[in-house]
Amino acid sequence: MAEILLLHHVLGLTDGVRSLADRFRTYGHVVHTPDLFEGRTFDTIPAGAAHEENDLGWDEMTSRARAAADGLTDDLIYMGISMGVVYSHLLVCTRPGARGAVFLESSSSPDDFDGWPAGVPLQVHGHADDEYFGAQSVANARALVSAAGEGEVFVYPGDSHLFVDESLPVYDAEQTAEVVGRILTFSALL
Repeated sequence: MAEILLLHHVLGLTDGVRSLADRFRTYGHVVHTPDLFEGRTFDTIPAGAAHEENDLGWDEMTSRARAAADGLTDDLIYMGISMGVVYSHLLVCTRPGARGAVFLESSSSPDDFDGWPAGVPLQVHGHADDEYFGAQSVANARALVSAAGEGEVFVYPGDSHLFVDESLPVYDAEQTAEVVGRILTFSALL
């Protein structure tokens, strides 16, 4: 079984993020869900983004992400949802031994953090018409998978952001089940 570090989205460590982690735990995976916002959650993406960018800032957020991985094995699968993707990418590139990564509902740029380490497989999932995912994230994801030399990009019909979070009105149970199934298959191959 795999050990996963799951970094939450910009609304915080919601019950839906915890529930997603529990789905992987039922299959025997160890899943860490650090709270980068220290208990704060937000009702809107702009409010969460303002907290991340203005209240905390880049240095504090990267420090919290690094601290979340401290003491964990190097042999992790890094999983990020939306905002958590950036910090997952950072950790893949700065901590040795990443087993793989999964990006949900976002993709960072292949230019971020000096690229992507060869040999670290990546799987990416998002809605085709999600304003926070869309064509640019798909292009970024494909470039990262190409750099990794192994992985897949899955684009689902829809325009919702954070559709894998069951605590939100945009939750899509059927698509989330498909995402979880694909991640389980991916993690079994690593």
